[in-house]
Amino acid sequence: MSQEKTIVFFPEAAFGPALNSVAIAQACEALGHKAVFFTDPGMGGVYEGYGFKEYKVNMSEPMAPEEMAKYWVDFINSHIPNFSKSPYEQIDTYVKECWEAIVDTSVWAEKELPGILEEVRPDAVCVDNVILFPAIKRYAKENGKPWLRIISCSENEIEDPDIPPHLSGCGENDKACFEAFRKRFHEMIVPIHQGFNSFLADCGEDPYPLGEFFEASPHMNLLLYPEAVQFKRRHALDPKQFQYLDGCVRKDEPYTVPDFAAQADKPLIYISFGSLGSGDTATLQRLIDAIAKLPYRALVNVGDYKESFSGLPGNVHLESWFPQPSVIPQVDAVIHHGGNNTFTECLYFGKPAIVMPFVWDGHDNATRVAETGHGFRMLRADWTDEELARNLETMLTSETMRAKLAATSAQMQNRHGPTKAAALIDTLVRADG
Repeated sequence: MSQEKTIVFFPEAAFGPALNSVAIAQACEALGHKAVFFTDPGMGGVYEGYGFKEYKVNMSEPMAPEEMAKYWVDFINSHIPNFSKSPYEQIDTYVKECWEAIVDTSVWAEKELPGILEEVRPDAVCVDNVILFPAIKRYAKENGKPWLRIISCSENEIEDPDIPPHLSGCGENDKACFEAFRKRFHEMIVPIHQGFNSFLADCGEDPYPLGEFFEASPHMNLLLYPEAVQFKRRHALDPKQFQYLDGCVRKDEPYTVPDFAAQADKPLIYISFGSLGSGDTATLQRLIDAIAKLPYRALVNVGDYKESFSGLPGNVHLESWFPQPSVIPQVDAVIHHGGNNTFTECLYFGKPAIVMPFVWDGHDNATRVAETGHGFRMLRADWTDEELARNLETMLTSETMRAKLAATSAQMQNRHGPTKAAALIDTLVRADG
């Protein structure tokens, strides 16, 4: 009998989770398995670009893929004024609305997922999302197959009373912040959570406690969070059910740094707010203007907004997209939004970072990069050119920070998350026969 197993990856419709899953899928195929992707139509083509077969799953009212992609861009751009607010303030102005949309994706997916699962008949399903898809849990139980949860956001998605609540951006010892954030989140989420529990009941699932929308897999849970920035938990996670991967950096196409008209021999900075955050063109322009006056070069990821910038200084180069795993090793420092991909890639390659968070776990990662000495947190709407210059100089000259990053990088590269994840998945599917 063939040893090849079919492994489904079902990431959230965002580039961070998507590309983490690509890295693990690449490692699974290196072991002789077949990896395929279930995807929201708005992400259609992403996985095919890496050579994987895709199955489209409508997670909202069906529409053309380009319309779906625009829907999420418009959703994020409509919230740009909220990006400058605190995590606590964003519970009311962003997080609540976001959870409403996330719950809708689970409800919509239930219409098509059962049929697609029966068509593919996978030997394992790996879900990287913040919400349960009942059809996957049901398929696994009825067919005796494992399902795995991938946690590509901050590790505090798996809660513990001694670590900051997910999305809160609280310091690791700020218990007053923990309490205030949890209390407000639970207050605001009640009607959404009640609706989700009603949906779970219709699917034959037990209700979740207030504030929870997903559960740990009984088979295996893969946390991408690097050991160097992990929190101290009151209740240790059982390694038989939870494994840390120290990031999941994918293989991507090579990148050649372009020639610059100015500051040609100076340190190189990479600036990116991710696939969705690039709509904050005002903050990107502020950064470009500030870098223009400093002895550095900069590569700036501007997504679909390249036409919004003109009259660029000679030490700045813009692109709509960069193959980050090929770019970050070549730069000296990074300024980013705190998305978990960029967060872990900077640590993996030993690069200091300034994190300017706007939403979601960017707040947690910004606080954590500063607390652990791997970089700085800066508020998007409350910084000066002098602060930026000072932090960049520190990141480029601090021997203490350089040594810490070198140790973190060595540890992460030695463990290589995708290879570890593939080995764990391989063990599960082979044990299943």
